[in-house]
Amino acid sequence: MAGSHPLPLHTKKLMARAGVNRAFALVYSCAILALLYHHFIGLLRSASMVSIFLLLADSVLAFIWVTTQAFRIYPTYRRVFVEHLEHYVKESEYPGLDVFICTADPYKEPPMGVVNTALSVMAYDYPTEKLSVYVSDDGGSKLTLFAFMEAARFSSHWLAYCRKNKVVERCPKAHFGSSNTHRFPETDQLQTMYQSMEERVEDVVKSGSISHDYITKEEESEALSRWTEGFLPQNHPPVVQVLLENGKDKDVSGHGVPNLVYVSREKSRDSPHHYKAGALNALLRVSATMTNAPLVLTLDSDMYSNDPQTPLRALCYLLDPSMDPKLGYIQFPQIFHGINENDIYGGEMRHIFQALLPGMDGLAGPMFIGTGCFFQRKVFYGFPSETPEMYQNRQVSHSIKSREVLAMAHHVAGCKYENQTKWGKKIGFRYGTFVEDLYTGCLLQSEGWKSVYCNPKRPAFLGNSPINVHDFLNQAMRWSVGLLEVALSKYSPITYGVRHISLLSGLCFAHLAFWAIWAIPITIYAFLPQLALLNSTSIFPKTSNPWFWVYVALFLGAYGQECLEYILSGGSIQKWWNYQRAWMMRGISGFTFGLVEFLLKSVGISSFGFNVTSKVVEEEQSKRYQQGIFEFGVASPILLPITTAAIINLVAFLSCIAQAWEQRSIEDVFIQMLLAGFGVVNCWPVYKGMVLRTDKGKMPTKITFISIILAWVIYLVSSFAL
Repeated sequence: MAGSHPLPLHTKKLMARAGVNRAFALVYSCAILALLYHHFIGLLRSASMVSIFLLLADSVLAFIWVTTQAFRIYPTYRRVFVEHLEHYVKESEYPGLDVFICTADPYKEPPMGVVNTALSVMAYDYPTEKLSVYVSDDGGSKLTLFAFMEAARFSSHWLAYCRKNKVVERCPKAHFGSSNTHRFPETDQLQTMYQSMEERVEDVVKSGSISHDYITKEEESEALSRWTEGFLPQNHPPVVQVLLENGKDKDVSGHGVPNLVYVSREKSRDSPHHYKAGALNALLRVSATMTNAPLVLTLDSDMYSNDPQTPLRALCYLLDPSMDPKLGYIQFPQIFHGINENDIYGGEMRHIFQALLPGMDGLAGPMFIGTGCFFQRKVFYGFPSETPEMYQNRQVSHSIKSREVLAMAHHVAGCKYENQTKWGKKIGFRYGTFVEDLYTGCLLQSEGWKSVYCNPKRPAFLGNSPINVHDFLNQAMRWSVGLLEVALSKYSPITYGVRHISLLSGLCFAHLAFWAIWAIPITIYAFLPQLALLNSTSIFPKTSNPWFWVYVALFLGAYGQECLEYILSGGSIQKWWNYQRAWMMRGISGFTFGLVEFLLKSVGISSFGFNVTSKVVEEEQSKRYQQGIFEFGVASPILLPITTAAIINLVAFLSCIAQAWEQRSIEDVFIQMLLAGFGVVNCWPVYKGMVLRTDKGKMPTKITFISIILAWVIYLVSSFAL
């Protein structure tokens, strides 16, 4: 409860299921210990490769399950009361807010998507003189800068329109594309202006050049002239361009507009750029020289605002006198729009945002998930701050277009600026991994900072989720590499986190950091029992053996609890089934490739490159996705583990059915038959893609052919080993 004030800013309570979770954890733990005991006794009696692999798989599953329980001990629900905020602070006393939006490739992250995100936050219900939007273009593209020049012009009409009509959906694309849009007298005119802007931007992106007819100001022409022949995405000087300045620029109603600043930090082939963490740190420094707002909001390029009052919800925690003074950040969930009816790829990630993060909220707070997070700027700085221009309480008095301010902004955006400093180590977003979000959040909490999870009924932000198999598996592979870098680093959550945050919080971070090891049990259980079945080898207890029921209880207990959590969070059984299938696909393919990639990288054989997840969607692909049809299409090696497992599971299951048909006993291989059948049911979309479909999204013939050969080779090898 927010203190004893009669009008609280927020409330907090423990979810009712906490007690049930604790009781179930105790019972389930006994079953796990019993199974591990059974494995060890079996090894002592007769050690074999099969028994060792099964012990390995079940030990990893036990570790994952134990770390999962940390989320279930104190699941917490919070509620904020924005209407009470006026009793605590005047609007004129709201803290300044700097919004950071990151993009990296105009062809994978279309500039119009980034523009929509920026316009949605520029229209926040927040004093414009206290709001600044900084766009980091890590692709160093003049196409993105041009798009924001267009956005700056359009914003003078859009912001006035939203304010006058109290529009709720302040992302232009969402507003004009909504089927239930309230029509106002200016709506048609604004929509025409938006479509005209969209056509110009898309024409520029398609052609790769900017027509002189589109440049209306000398200032714009001068800014674009920096893109000379030697200006390359990975080798160029810093560019800081102020597109709108509060106090000087106005909207069409005469009201002030927020600051809008385009930033492309300096890139050099001789200097590491540290991916997104490096871009965010450059924005931290540039914004500190210009506005230095005490609050910072980080957003991905496609994560537009869906609620204009979101900053006020964050203030309900930050300005609450009863909150812990070490409150460092407020994390909102990632909610995705455009998800098809049954969420075939598990793109909602509902279990994470509705079960895991509320569980962390009852401890030291949720992790930072990379977007939709309000930070207190002071959490990023050493004590005291390392450099004068970065001093967290410094007030900026000059115009952000002044020569002095721009010179300093360009200086701190230079690639050499961080040399011999603590940036990325003790200051700013932390380096050393692709998943700067989890790593930074873990280290901030290790330093004593707390966080809260704000999950309002109306989603604060809406973003895109991959809509084809190749993209969602590659995303899982990229996560795996980055998470393992955290898990096995000097600051591993399982060691450093447990000691410096708390046991339960450390286990929560460890669960996430070790995601990639899901590949071990999933791969073992996807192949080993089925291959043993094909070789007429029993590796599990018979149905008449009491240990058979231990396996059944463990399987049903784990799946049943997760299914129940999913349904209680508002999901359906069909969506849960698709989520668990997508997780299996990630485990056997994306996580496996990530694990191998990490191991190769660790010994210097491979150097993993960061690939931006494409936000470009083809029309036909989108139609198939909305119909619930899996999109394979790309002949990528990352599909091979899935197709090979699908073939082996199908052959193993059919062979067991044939054995039963011949009235031969299957009592000793019943568990193996169930596992093969479970695999077959999960692989149904794969079989359709391999055999029954003819559209462009089907499984490539090349992948099917290679999978058949691989399955045959694996079977031959197993016939000698089992």
